Amino acid sequence: MRKGILVLAITMLFIISIMLVSCGGGVVGTLQFHANGEDFVRQGFVSKDGWSISFSNVYITLAEVTACQTDPPYDPHSDANMKCDVEVSLDKVCTVDLAEGGENALPILVGEVQNAAVGHYNALSWEMVKATSGPAAGYSLVILGTAEKDNQSIDFSIKVDEEYEYFCGEYVGDERKGMIEEGGTADVEMTFHFDHIFGDAETPMDNTLNVSAIGFEPFAGIAEGGKLDVNMADLQSRLSLEDYQMLVDILSTLGHVGEGHCHCD
Repeated sequence: MRKGILVLAITMLFIISIMLVSCGGGVVGTLQFHANGEDFVRQGFVSKDGWSISFSNVYITLAEVTACQTDPPYDPHSDANMKCDVEVSLDKVCTVDLAEGGENALPILVGEVQNAAVGHYNALSWEMVKATSGPAAGYSLVILGTAEKDNQSIDFSIKVDEEYEYFCGEYVGDERKGMIEEGGTADVEMTFHFDHIFGDAETPMDNTLNVSAIGFEPFAGIAEGGKLDVNMADLQSRLSLEDYQMLVDILSTLGHVGEGHCHCD
């Protein structure tokens, strides 16, 4: 009797395993999450108003990082909420330095999830939150670097304590990302466009990028003795109302997926 029950149990387990595989339940791979400040952060660039900017550290703190499979695809320009059919999340809050490594460093690996369901993760969301410890404690974004122009040099530290939540569609770039095949590894990317803050001398001045960017000149104007160490409260009191509002407006546009846009709360 016991032998018969054992055979029956084994048979049932075998049938269930076949059913799970046929439904995709056993078909998995690995999904990696990267953060990328692009060559603007790694190699430096010239602002729209002629300041050569290099970055020593760019600390950003990320939480609730989630990749989704959505059908229909999520449109960040719509008012619709992101609805995930399948989702994979990182169970941690992480501060990364986007300037870490040399000029040709790869994007920063924030984390990975194994046993992620196969398919195309065509949407991505995350929060920028205040760090609770480390060099960025109390801030969601800390930008450290040096700006030079006309024999002037300014060491700057710009600290942002506002928190943001980004909802993004599919990665836009030279390759498609987020496509997991059985047993394979795919990646998704949180991209941050710092030329949105300072502008870019290599982009036409009448381009939306430069029209919306504050540049570096307003920061230089409040530096003292070649130093600038400010948070948002300092900037609100020391910048012109127009320049401060421009900075506030542009910070919410930092988050992208490659060149793909995001909706920000």
